[in-house]
Amino acid sequence: MASAANEVPSYFVCPISLQLMRDPVTLPTGISYDRAAIARWLAAPGARRTCPVTRQPLEHGLELTPNQTLRRLIQSWAASVSPGSAVDEEVAALRPVSSDKVALLLSDAAAAQVGALRRLRELAAECEDSRAMLESQGGVFDVLSRVVTSGSACSTAREEAVGVLASLRIPEQELIGVSTRHGNLAESLTAVLRSSNLQSRANAVQLVRTLADAVVPAWVIGLNAELLAEVVGVVRDRVSARATKASLHALAALCPYGRHRVKIVGAGAVAALVELLLDEPERRVCELALAVLDRLCTCAEGRAELVAHAAGVAVVGKKVLRVSEAASERAVRVLRSVARHAATPAVLQEMAQCGVVGKLCLALRSEQCGVKIKEKAHEVLKLHSRVWRASPCLSPSFLALYPS
Repeated sequence: MASAANEVPSYFVCPISLQLMRDPVTLPTGISYDRAAIARWLAAPGARRTCPVTRQPLEHGLELTPNQTLRRLIQSWAASVSPGSAVDEEVAALRPVSSDKVALLLSDAAAAQVGALRRLRELAAECEDSRAMLESQGGVFDVLSRVVTSGSACSTAREEAVGVLASLRIPEQELIGVSTRHGNLAESLTAVLRSSNLQSRANAVQLVRTLADAVVPAWVIGLNAELLAEVVGVVRDRVSARATKASLHALAALCPYGRHRVKIVGAGAVAALVELLLDEPERRVCELALAVLDRLCTCAEGRAELVAHAAGVAVVGKKVLRVSEAASERAVRVLRSVARHAATPAVLQEMAQCGVVGKLCLALRSEQCGVKIKEKAHEVLKLHSRVWRASPCLSPSFLALYPS
């Protein structure tokens, strides 16, 4: 730390690391921490989901809010320390990087120099000002995309370039331009998604999500089955919570295209989503998984895969009235697709045996369900009332709730 004359103010020090904060973020409890320190705390074995200072419980999947005011105060203080004083390396590192330095790094990055690309990725993650400066550099997105799609760049350089792109806020017009000018971008991202480096896979799927959200349909029309299979693989392999969410967002954005739905189902997405739901994921992941499953079940291939899975129908029914209203609505929509288009005698019997019919009856009377959910549940129950009313699996308490 600095000398006594330039002692770091206590409110600039992270309560966890006891070091000067580089990238202060604030929890819902109102306490600020250095991003790296609190991220390690939350990811530590034992999943400590509490604020280190207040000990208040924290929700899973919470967003860390950047404390821009505190960060600027720290930078102003660091810049005010007189030259030649005993300022430690951490304080010096807080001084904003110059535009010329960023331009030089970008020039080296264009030559696929791993060190320059890694430094750009660190700058993008360091603080908001550094990221904004990098984003403002002319041609930055094209330079990085050329590295990603280069046949001569080494795999490490391509992965680092993907990491930089995934951390930047790329304007939609830039995304459209990049996807148009770099026709082999999907193929290059497929290669990175096959990497043994989990962080690289997470970065790649984040970039796929960004492209899928913003460049539809210009980019996604040309997506190949290999890329879609790798995106599904990120869900199946549980690369990270962030990567799983990004994969689900990407799949949801790609599902409206009929050809892609069939490809996604063919890549094993339905089984991967069912297994994910069986693991009782946090609320947002559960909602996203059901949203994707709902879209996949609009095609015959998706419904066939769901009913063929030993736990498919049961786990969807289990989520009704258990997670959130959004999850309940998506789950009931999936069950309606099955009841309408895949209702074999065996499937109808399974829905009664595993409690799906009972859950639909409860949904009709539950205050947790809105009008739309109740309408869909009522429709499903009326479709097969003759079968289910006569089923020995339906208890008298559920029969009393069954719509007439």
